[in-house]
Amino acid sequence: MWYNNDIILQHNEKSLIIDAKYYSKIMQVQYGVHTIHSNNLYQIYTYVKNYDKDKNGNAAGMLLYAKTDEIVLPHNTYQMDGNVISVDTLDLKQFVKM
Repeated sequence: MWYNNDIILQHNEKSLIIDAKYYSKIMQVQYGVHTIHSNNLYQIYTYVKNYDKDKNGNAAGMLLYAKTDEIVLPHNTYQMDGNVISVDTLDLKQFVKM
């Protein structure tokens, strides 16, 4: 089966599906509240639920954003219908020699 995510890590019966994203602005702001784009969260949720065919919770998902200079950045873990979905950032500058 074909999955359109970026990375699947597996160890024993556990799987982590990672979907990497890049936006100049990770967070959206409405009425002063910072949130991630819900379509990205639903996308990784769909990948995980389709991958977890046995519905045993052995598949988890991660939205991994390239870190920006925004003051508010996502760092959350959600329990969604028996699966763990996390959202975090990775500072790509740490890999570049200056």
